[in-house]
Amino acid sequence: MSRYDLYAHRYPLLPLKNVVIFPRNVVTLLVGRPRSIQAVEESLLRDRRLVVTAHRNSDIDEPRPDDLHGVGTLAGIVSVERQKGGNIQVALEGINRVRLGAFDQSRPFFSVAADELREPDIVLDEARVLIAHVQELATKYAEARNRLSTEMLEIIQRAIEPGHLADLLSTQLLSDVERRQELLEMIDPVKRLEHVAVHMVGELDVAALEQKIKARVRDQIDKNQREYFLREQLKAIHDELGGENGNEIETFRKRIAERGVPSAVEEKLIKELGRLERMPPVSAEATVVRTYIDTVLTLPWHEQSEDRLDLDEAERILDEDHFGLEQVKERILDFLAVRKLTTQAGTPNAAQILCLIGPPGVGKTSLGRSIATSMGREFVRVSLGGVRDEAEIRGHRRTYIGALPGRIIGAMKTAGTMNPLILLDEIDKLASDYRGDPTAAMLEVLDPEQNHCFTDHFLDVPYDLSKVLFITTANYGQQIPRPLRDRMEMIEVSGYTEDEKVEIGKRYLLRRQLANHGLPAGALAVSDQLWSRIVRDYTREAGVRSLDREVATLCRKVARDVVRGKGTVGADGAPVTIELTEEKLVDFLGPKKFGFDQDLGDSQIGLAIGLGTTEIGGEIIPVEVATMPGRGALTITGRAGDVMQESARAALSYARSRADQLNIARDFQEKLDLHIHLPEGATPKDGPSAGITMATALISALTRRPVRNDTAMTGEITLRGRVLAIGGLKDKSLAAHRHGVRRLIAPEDNRRDLAKIPANVLRDMEFFFVTSMDQVIAEAIMLDDVQIERLPDADLVPTGELVDPMTSPGSGTPFNDVAADAGAVKQ
Repeated sequence: MSRYDLYAHRYPLLPLKNVVIFPRNVVTLLVGRPRSIQAVEESLLRDRRLVVTAHRNSDIDEPRPDDLHGVGTLAGIVSVERQKGGNIQVALEGINRVRLGAFDQSRPFFSVAADELREPDIVLDEARVLIAHVQELATKYAEARNRLSTEMLEIIQRAIEPGHLADLLSTQLLSDVERRQELLEMIDPVKRLEHVAVHMVGELDVAALEQKIKARVRDQIDKNQREYFLREQLKAIHDELGGENGNEIETFRKRIAERGVPSAVEEKLIKELGRLERMPPVSAEATVVRTYIDTVLTLPWHEQSEDRLDLDEAERILDEDHFGLEQVKERILDFLAVRKLTTQAGTPNAAQILCLIGPPGVGKTSLGRSIATSMGREFVRVSLGGVRDEAEIRGHRRTYIGALPGRIIGAMKTAGTMNPLILLDEIDKLASDYRGDPTAAMLEVLDPEQNHCFTDHFLDVPYDLSKVLFITTANYGQQIPRPLRDRMEMIEVSGYTEDEKVEIGKRYLLRRQLANHGLPAGALAVSDQLWSRIVRDYTREAGVRSLDREVATLCRKVARDVVRGKGTVGADGAPVTIELTEEKLVDFLGPKKFGFDQDLGDSQIGLAIGLGTTEIGGEIIPVEVATMPGRGALTITGRAGDVMQESARAALSYARSRADQLNIARDFQEKLDLHIHLPEGATPKDGPSAGITMATALISALTRRPVRNDTAMTGEITLRGRVLAIGGLKDKSLAAHRHGVRRLIAPEDNRRDLAKIPANVLRDMEFFFVTSMDQVIAEAIMLDDVQIERLPDADLVPTGELVDPMTSPGSGTPFNDVAADAGAVKQ
C-alpha cells in the first residue's frame, strides 16, 4: 500500500478567520498559526490539496471541531512563499464544496474526511433567463457602485453556468462572512443565484437613495449660498436705513453665538431669529419674538455663585438678624453641613424644599433673606398671595400678544445665577379658577425629581431649576394641597413669648426705627418694665409687627418733639437720651388697647376657658353656657363650625351619662333649654379641641358649680369621656400664658409636646395631663367632695398631674387642630 492510499479522501484542514473561499476563487493567505503551518506543510508533501472552512466565532484562536462550520471548500495550493519569522504566504484556488467529517486530532494539525457536495441538475431554460437577468443587474450595479472592474464585468457577461456565476458574484459583492458561508452551504445553483440577485437589487435601491440624498444636499448647499448672499445684501440695507441701531438681527445673532446656551436652545433661538428677520419690524408678533429672544439670552444658563459653607459665619448672621427660632436655625445649619460634605465628596445633593409655617410677623420672610446672605447666594422673593392663574407660574404661550414668562423664570432672570435662593412667599394663599390651578403648576417647580427640566410655556425649552434653593412660607399648612405639601419639609415657626418680644424690641426694632426716623442710637431709652407694658397692653399677636408699629409711633413722637424744640439737645445739636416714663407712654401711645389678664372676674358658673390656634397664633376661647326653662333645646351661637357643634352634642351626651354621679337630674333635658355661646361671634370657629371646654361649661351650668377662672383647657372628647390628643399645644400654651392663665389642662397624649414649649412658660404655668373627662371635671370645676367621690376616674389623678419643667419628657409630632379661625381645617 502506498503512502497516499493511506490518506485517501482525508485532507489536512486549514481553519480560516473571516474568510470563505468559493470554488474557482483564488485567494492569497498569510498562514502564521503553528497548526495551520503544519497543515500546509502536510499538503505540500501530499497532493497539494487541503480543506478550508471558516470559524463560527472569529474570536477563538485555537478552534475545536465544534467551533468550525461543517461545510467548507476543497482547495488546491497554487503557490507558496515562505516569509521571515516562519510564516507562509500561500495562494489557494477553490475546487469544490465538501462536507467535513471524521475529525482526526492525533497529529499537530486537523485532518478531516471530505465528502464532495455535488450540485443538483437544473432546468436550462430557467437558468438561462436567470443568468441574463443577473448579468443585467451586474451591469447596473457596476454603473451605480463602480465596484466591478471591466475585466470582471466581461467574465460575468460570458458566464453560462448559474453556480459559477453565483460564486463569482458572491466573491465580488459580499463581505459579510455569515452571508458568504450561507451561500457556500447552498448547493442548488439556481437558488444560490437568486439570492445573489436579491442582494444586488437591494444594493441598487440603496445606491439610488444615496444619489437622491446627494442631489438634495447639493441643492441645499446652493440654497444656503443663495441665502448667504441675500442676507449680506439685507444687512447692508439695514445698515443704510438704521445706521448703528439698524442691524438688530446681526446683534442678536452675535449674542446667540457668544452666549453659550445649550445646543437645543441655540437651535430654537436661530429659528426664531429667522422668523424675526422675515417679519415687518413694527408688527405685534415681531415684538413678542424680540422679547422671547432677549429673555432667553438674559437668563442664566451657566453662571453660578459660589456657596459660602462656613457654619460659624452662617450661625453668626442668623443670630444677628433673628432672635430665637432655634429649631429653624438648626435645620439651616444642618442643610449647610450636608451641602459642605457632599461638595467635598463630589456627590450630588438633592435639593431640599423647606416650608416655614407660622403666624404673620414671626420673621419667615426675613429669615429667607438671612439664609441667602449666610450662604452667599442671590435672593429673590416671589409673592404668591392671590395668584390664581396657572400662567403666572408657567408663563403665557407666545400665541398671545404681550406674552411674558412666568414668575419662576422671571425670578431666575432677576437673580442672574442658576443657584439663587428663591423665597415663595404665602404659598398657602394660592387660589384656582377657570384659568387653571397654580398649585398644580408648582408641583413641577418644587419636585427635585422634575425641576431639572422645568418647561415654561413662554420659553418652550427645558430649564434647569435643580440648583435653586427654594424656601416657601405659609401661615397655615393645611391650606396647602397634599401633593404639594408632600414635596416640602415643614418647619414650624411658632409665635414669640412675651420675653422674646421684649428682647426683639430692645435688640432690633428700636434700633431700626430710630435709624428710620433720623434719630441717633440711644435717643430713646425704654426700661424692661415699660417694654413689658407695651407688649401686654398695646399688642396682641404671635409675631412682632404690631410691636414694630408701636415702636415706630414712639419714635415719631420723639422726632416731633425734637423738631419743635421740646426735646433736650446736646451741644452738637443731637437729641440726648429721652427716658420713656409711664406718663409719656400713655401720652405717646394713648390708653392701653388690650388687658393683660382675661377679664373674667371671679370663678363663674357655666363659663370655661378654652384654647385654639389661628393663623396669627394661639388664642383663648371662652365658652358660656346658660340654662333656662324649656323642653331640652340646644342652641349654639358664636359662628361655631360643624365639627365644633358635633363636639357640643358629644359633651351634652357625656353630661347626661354622668347625671347620677354629678347630682344632675336625669330629666333635666325635659325641663331645661341649653344655650352655648362662643364670644367674639364675628370670628368663625371650628375644630374638636374645644370638646372638654364645652363639656366643662355644660356640667358647671347643670351642677350650678363654678369653673376655676385661672384654668384653661384643650382636648377632644368622646361619648365615653375619653380625652383625645390635639394639635398646636405650644401656640395654645403661649396664648394662655399671654392672658395670665396659669393652669392648663391638656390630653395625656400631648405630653410629648412639652419640649417645644419655652422654658419661661413651663416655669410660670402648671400643666395637668388627663386621659378622661372625670379628671378634667375634678381639676376645673369646684365640686364638693361627694360629687368628686362619685366620679369613677377622678381617683386616677386626684389633683391632676403637675408637670415639672425640668423633668418633662420629650416631644412628638403634633396634630393639626385649629379653632377660632376662618377657613379652619377640622382635625
